[in-house]
Formats: sequence, structure tokens, C-alpha cells
Amino acid sequence: MSDEVLYEAKDGVATVTLNRPERLNTLAIHTLDRLVDALDTAANAEDVRTVVLAGNGRVFCAGADQAEMVERVPQEWEPIVRKYLDPVKAIVAMDKPVIAALHGDAVGGGMGLALACDFRVAREGIRLGAPFTPIGLAGCDMSAGWFLPRLVGLGTATDLMFTGRLVKADEALEIGLVHRVVAEDAFAAEVAALSAQLAAGPPIAHRWTKRAIHRSLGVDMDAEFEFEIMAQVTCIQTEDHREGVRAFKEKRRPVFKGI
Repeated sequence: MSDEVLYEAKDGVATVTLNRPERLNTLAIHTLDRLVDALDTAANAEDVRTVVLAGNGRVFCAGADQAEMVERVPQEWEPIVRKYLDPVKAIVAMDKPVIAALHGDAVGGGMGLALACDFRVAREGIRLGAPFTPIGLAGCDMSAGWFLPRLVGLGTATDLMFTGRLVKADEALEIGLVHRVVAEDAFAAEVAALSAQLAAGPPIAHRWTKRAIHRSLGVDMDAEFEFEIMAQVTCIQTEDHREGVRAFKEKRRPVFKGI
């Protein structure tokens, strides 16, 4: 890892932190590789069951580093634009729940990263948005075109993508853009509690649940039903399932081992 992206793992939770506060945690091209490396480390770590994506400083992430938005020919731009989707794909492909800890604004590509996460916890007063069209760019950048219509509906996504307006946390909660809005003094505790809850959960069941959620967005009902059958037949044979049933009968918390 580099100092621009920090990695820490403890008690089943890996925290990946964008660490360019002087640049509002913007994503330089080289930062993308560091971020993907950190996400891959978390994905492959056997002792990690959930991941928190965070940012240092006053914002979560302000998107692409404008210092790198220089004149280039189309042949140069295409691989760069494609590369900005690499961390999004890494988050989606990870068989573990990922929490976006939005302590500050998530703008442009920063919101794209947050949209790709499975949970979005926002601090009161922050803003989210994809202000691409106001600077002459398509409003569908860095996963917004895929996730926004699915999360907030076509009408609201059309509004956000065409106008590029920023929404505050309370509105984001109302339209389904974030899962929880928390006061500043309770934010860290809320993220820690959710990550601990997920880390204590059954990793095999979480794996199949995440795959089912993302897969369902691109297949018909019968195909999804067949996947559900396969996933459940797999999970029902695990020791985690047997432990879950035992714990339910014994009125205690289950201890899942991922087997």
C-alpha cells in the first residue's frame, strides 16, 4: 500500500482509507492502482469478513483529480476513463459486504465509489452528487449510469444526472441514495457497529447474497430463481447454517466460522 491509500484490518473488518486530504481525496490515475490493490488485499484476506471504505480529511472523495484533466487525444482518454471503473468493479466483485463511510461530501467519482458499495452510511449535513453535465461531461460517469437508476428510480436519477445538483444527506436518505444518516458525534460508532455486525455474520451466506443481488439486475426472473435455488442448496449444507439453527433454538448469538 502507499500513504495515499491506507489499509488496516482488525477483528474481521478491513478499513481502506483514501488519504489525500490536501487534494480532497481526489483520485489521481496512480491512486486508482493503490485503491484496487487495497481492495484486492481485503477481498483475498481470509480473516476479513467486511470492508469499510473511508476518507481522511473533510471530504470522502471529490472525484477525479482535476490536475490530470489535461488535453489528450481519444486514444489516450479511453483507457484512462476505463481505468476509473477498476475500483468500482473491485468493490462489486468482492464476495464481502462493503460499507461506504461517508463522513464528508462524496462528489463525482467519489459518489461513484459510494454507489458501488453495499451500504452507505452518511454523516448529517454532507452532500452527494454527480456534477458532470455542468462541466460538459456525460452524467453517467464512474458507475452512476448503472447504479443511480436502480437505487433511486429513473425519474430521480434523470434529475440528478442531467442537472448535476448535489443533495444533502437527509434528501439522500429519503430518495434511497444512502441507508443511514447519523449525527457527527455518533458517526464513527454507527459505522463500527454495522461493520462488526456484518463481520460477525455468516460469510458464505453473505457471499451468495451479494452475488444474487448484483446478478438479479441483469437477468430475467426464471434465471434468478435458478440462482437462488443453487445458492440456498449450497448454504443449507454449511456448518454455519447448522450453527445458526442451534443458536436460534438456544436463544444465543451464533458463532459463524465460514464453513
